[in-house]
Amino acid sequence: MADNQQPDLSRERREFFRIDDTVALSFQVVPASSLAKKLERQEKGLEGEFTIMSNLSVISQEMSGVLRKIEGISPDIAHYLKSLDQKIDLLGKAFLTWTNEMADQPASAVNLSASGMAFNTPEPTEIGTLLELKILLPFFTGLVLYAEVVACKQLPSEGDAGAAYQTRVNFRHLRDRDRDVLIRHVLQRQSEYLRRQRHERED
Repeated sequence: MADNQQPDLSRERREFFRIDDTVALSFQVVPASSLAKKLERQEKGLEGEFTIMSNLSVISQEMSGVLRKIEGISPDIAHYLKSLDQKIDLLGKAFLTWTNEMADQPASAVNLSASGMAFNTPEPTEIGTLLELKILLPFFTGLVLYAEVVACKQLPSEGDAGAAYQTRVNFRHLRDRDRDVLIRHVLQRQSEYLRRQRHERED
């Protein structure tokens, strides 16, 4: 029984790993009356061009197991399929760059996990408010997520510059595919941080 539960426990631990990161971020309040329609559009894949790269990333991840099998049987075919995947990836990035206003938006400092995040805002947000978040991760990976505000505290004043409030949210109605993208991103960032620490100690 314990062996059967281990993958779920491991997944839960990964969901709560937190990292300090910088991402392009925008958000808006979602009225309760419009949430069901937004979730329905999301489930049908109608979020628009913003999520094209995250959707492609999920498909590539789903194909990786089959691709490894093909690589063992026919390396040439596997190499050809990888090249096609790279071409599609380049087209997706170019399309998002041309059509999305967030591609050039300055990055915001956030504290991120696969279960929620914290970010700074110039105005307070009431606890319990539901937000629609647009997050642009590296490599033009866009996510549209829904989150509930669980805390909002005023930050020490720094003159006229900077945000005045730290807002913490927990993700709600999170699809498995979006959670997997977040987990992979957080784990990659953790690995990069640990690698930098190791190099600094060696130097």
